[in-house]
Amino acid sequence: MSLKEHIRTKVDDNGPMPFDEFMALALYHPEGFFGGETLRSERAGDFLTSPEVSPLFGQMLAGFVAREHQRIGDPFLVYEVGAGSGSLLRPLLEVYEVGAHAIEASPAARRSLETTLPSDRIHVSLRDVPKPLRGLVLANELIDNLPMAVAQRVDGQWRERWVGVDGDELVFVDAEPRRGVAEWLAQYGGDVADGGWVEVQLQAGEWLLEAIEMLESGSIVLIDYGETVEGLLPRRADGTLRTYRAHHLGPHPLDDPGKTDITADVNFTALQALADGAGASTHLFRQDDFLTELGLRDRLTELRYQELEATRAGNDRERLTLRSTRTGVETLLHPRGLGDFRVLVVTV
Repeated sequence: MSLKEHIRTKVDDNGPMPFDEFMALALYHPEGFFGGETLRSERAGDFLTSPEVSPLFGQMLAGFVAREHQRIGDPFLVYEVGAGSGSLLRPLLEVYEVGAHAIEASPAARRSLETTLPSDRIHVSLRDVPKPLRGLVLANELIDNLPMAVAQRVDGQWRERWVGVDGDELVFVDAEPRRGVAEWLAQYGGDVADGGWVEVQLQAGEWLLEAIEMLESGSIVLIDYGETVEGLLPRRADGTLRTYRAHHLGPHPLDDPGKTDITADVNFTALQALADGAGASTHLFRQDDFLTELGLRDRLTELRYQELEATRAGNDRERLTLRSTRTGVETLLHPRGLGDFRVLVVTV
């Protein structure tokens, strides 16, 4: 039985399910997108994140780790949640030697991480890590994959969209918003016109509050695509819910569960408000500004100079290597690409 058939059977037996329940199955069920044997975040996979684009992403973050280590002292550990293949941790630890744990839901990714960390430092959930946490919690493109509800504005009111069945297909059906969904929309949905869609990111907030509660001293760094409530308003006509497969936008989220990544822009206003309410301090950056402050733009200047020198010396192999490295760095800083991601630093 395919995952789609499994979901359809559940709906037939129990009635329509909230979209967050559907998304959890589509991504994290053993037959789900991250539940199987395929490593997703790599050039041969379905998408690339900043660490796969350039190892300098992890190398620059090592500077932030060193700064935090100096600020809070020992004991100090790095915890990367959603660590994927280790493409962020590996260059980070090569630059700055520090104890680290990796947290990863994907079995395939956990196996890949064994080339970077011993198996007893690789976990399925942050809850599995010895407490209390002390140091730095890193989460690069994690929040956008946490299950979320969806709602649409209809005649000036919010209506939740659940997942039902029409023949052989999964479809959105109308539902009264659940209490938690309605409260989140009232606080963080924004002034959305009729017909507009909003992704209700309750689990993202719950995850952040739980991480804050676990962290005795240190900081949490969340890196993802998204915006403030106000910044997301122009994207609300069709919403930001989408899928990816083989490095391209995929089909409708309900069409092929388990075979596509499901994601949406992160509402950073909601995360900041929850963190501030929990007594933490927060700062929101653009990724290009954050990496520039850590020295990446200076490194780019050096790479351009080194490439020019290699050209003058007629060293084609070195020139091509430097050009590839430079191109990766420029991609990280591009103002209409990865540079426009957001970095939320939560200090406890």
